Amino acid sequence: MKATVSFVLNGKPVTVESPRDRMLVWALRDELGLTGTKVGCEAGLCGACTVLVDGEAMPSCSTALGEVAGKSVLTIEGLAVEGKLNPVQEAFKEHHAFQCGYCTSGMIMAAWAFLKKKPKATRSEIVEAMEGNLCRCGAHVRILDAVESAGKAMGGAR
Repeated sequence: MKATVSFVLNGKPVTVESPRDRMLVWALRDELGLTGTKVGCEAGLCGACTVLVDGEAMPSCSTALGEVAGKSVLTIEGLAVEGKLNPVQEAFKEHHAFQCGYCTSGMIMAAWAFLKKKPKATRSEIVEAMEGNLCRCGAHVRILDAVESAGKAMGGAR
């Protein structure tokens, strides 16, 4: 049964007519046309679909649309401000921290959420924080370098 679900998406209020138990990733992609959030495992295990809900990284493939009612959702499309990439996006670009790019948006969103809380993270803390995001191409070292670099750019120089 369809319901009206309202939330803030990338800083703007939106309303979606969809079943409340529809997974957020599908509402973002199908109803709202935001295809930057990728669908990987559909079980919340790979991290490709990571978005931020009230600042917390969440797998949108296992988060029901109804769970974000009244909350703030940030996707990869909303991360850059006025065309300017944020520090994590810049670092991923600078370090070529992607290969096929499928996992990249989820990686960036997870890293952004983590670094907002802990910009002075150690390499081992970054490894642990990014554990839920998988890269099948093997760009892990460049991804970790990028996250570490972004943390420094955000004031976390060690």
